[in-house]
Amino acid sequence: MEILTVVNLCKSFAEKILFDNISFGIGEGDKIGVIGVNGTGKSTLLKIIAGEEDADLGSVVKTNGIKIGYLPQVPNFDENETVINQVFKTNNPIMCLIREYEDSLSLLEGNKNDVLLNEKIAELSRKIDKADGWSLRSEAKTILTKLGISDFHKSVGTLSGGQRKRVAIAGALISKVDLLILDEPTNHIDNAAIDWLENYLKKCTKAILMVTHDRYFLDRVANKTIELDKGKLYTYKGNFSEFLQRKAEREEIEALSERKRQNFLRNELEWVRRGALARSTKQKARLERFKKVSEISAPKTQADIEIKNVSSRLGRKTIIVENISKSFDGIRYINNFSYIVGKNDRIGIIGENGKGKSTLLKIMSGKMEPDCGNVEIGETVRFGIFAQENYEMNPEQRVIDYIKDVAEFVETSDGKLSASVMLEKFLFDSNLQWSFISKLSGGERRRLYLLKVLMQSPNILLLDEPTNDLDIQTLSILEEYLDFFAGAVIVVSHDRYFLDKCVDRIFAFEENGVIKQYEGGYSDYYEKKNKNEFVEADFFEKKPKSKRKEWDKGDRALKMTYKEQKEFETINDVIENLEKRLDEISVEIEKSQSNYVRLQELTEEQNKIEEELERSMDRWVYLNELNEKINGKTLI
Repeated sequence: MEILTVVNLCKSFAEKILFDNISFGIGEGDKIGVIGVNGTGKSTLLKIIAGEEDADLGSVVKTNGIKIGYLPQVPNFDENETVINQVFKTNNPIMCLIREYEDSLSLLEGNKNDVLLNEKIAELSRKIDKADGWSLRSEAKTILTKLGISDFHKSVGTLSGGQRKRVAIAGALISKVDLLILDEPTNHIDNAAIDWLENYLKKCTKAILMVTHDRYFLDRVANKTIELDKGKLYTYKGNFSEFLQRKAEREEIEALSERKRQNFLRNELEWVRRGALARSTKQKARLERFKKVSEISAPKTQADIEIKNVSSRLGRKTIIVENISKSFDGIRYINNFSYIVGKNDRIGIIGENGKGKSTLLKIMSGKMEPDCGNVEIGETVRFGIFAQENYEMNPEQRVIDYIKDVAEFVETSDGKLSASVMLEKFLFDSNLQWSFISKLSGGERRRLYLLKVLMQSPNILLLDEPTNDLDIQTLSILEEYLDFFAGAVIVVSHDRYFLDKCVDRIFAFEENGVIKQYEGGYSDYYEKKNKNEFVEADFFEKKPKSKRKEWDKGDRALKMTYKEQKEFETINDVIENLEKRLDEISVEIEKSQSNYVRLQELTEEQNKIEEELERSMDRWVYLNELNEKINGKTLI
């Protein structure tokens, strides 16, 4: 049963169309992943369904009484609230009672003998008990604990970005709703929290609509996938693996239809060129069909993001880390760590949020001094640093100028390419290149920032959470780029799929600042750490090549067989008879609109004759071309 239906939804910003007349439904138990390139309107779609933003046209039809919970990509917080109160900050009456109870308990700590306050707490407790609110309070604290938040009365203003995201997730998960909308729930949370959230949502009975670029997460949670692509929407049953397979099948069908269309147009043009105008009896209908088919738009192909071998020479000396340690406020984050970076190292750094992963990158790049120990950086080292946040972008600067600040041209394996061409390769078309950065979505800014880092021709890449806010297409091309990158790559990431694809050594932050090394990707680490088998899905299965037509025999002697000669003499009559029957069927279809059985018979016959006509026209062109080669002229 559908609980919500999106009907003919349209939304655009200025001249950019996000989605055009899209429709789909959300049913009970649906767990839907929304996929698309950054800037296609995924977050906007979620906001419209959640009631946070209006559409230009169309409607969102909800079943009576349906309740919707919404986790935005960047949650809003009251900096002075406690963690537990922020979780319960909602208009739900039960949660308001619990929130008031928590506030009263906090006040009681300073005045335990306040009689009126004690009576108020007792009364609130009775109301909560009657409404079964204690189980909700217990669930909230359990979820916060599972997500790594144990101090429930800590001020939200003192939390890190990752901790704040966990508080927002807890608030969304305990809400009593029918549809839970989640925008990038895995961003800024560590692997342990992602694993727990993944398992929680798999068991959750609520309908879920989510935007995430975590491919393992999508593969294990989603049972339906929606793709936004160039203003259109495509719906696929199944998880991410099935989405990839079905999308490939859809694109193959579209490409086949376009090849058939082009073949039809080519044959029609050949027909006219070879003198078919002399046969005028059916020319009008034929020209009308030609005009109709020629006006069909070809399917738009997916643009590729591509950047190859933009790097500089790296000498023998890279980065030498000797016995470094680092502490903050009496807490040891890095404890006596040593490592010599290899010229082609692929290292993934993992660990809980706030453990010091970004600090290690800063020390290795020379941007932060260790408390003790030493870091030596080779003279030829040229860093490309992709920071997690706080990267500087002037919102009033144009996209093209932001890249030209690095270089007007860059040398790649494809030759010398301009800033404009590089932007095209990163899906910034000519119109978008002259837009102001302020007009870009968050994901588009991250993609632009990534391009700027790569255009600096680094030979050691330090990537801090590069997968946050980047769409799956960009991530796939970044992974391919890193495969051929001529230098070392050191990456902090919680994206398990990305780590499996791109690294062959893991630095895992353990307790008390100890950093342990594990060979292999994330799955290898997980197996060694937890003694549990971890199987990666085979997402990229190659498709078999299409077969040649059975009559296309390649190179052959310039001579018709007896059968071909007879076919050549009769092919015009065959085509004319087929066209005549098609015209007759069209008339019969018009007269049989009320007779469903007859209409179905005629439609089936029409399809068969159209297929035969297309094949006959292919043969007509082939036989005429062969005749031209043999005799040097056309016989009609």
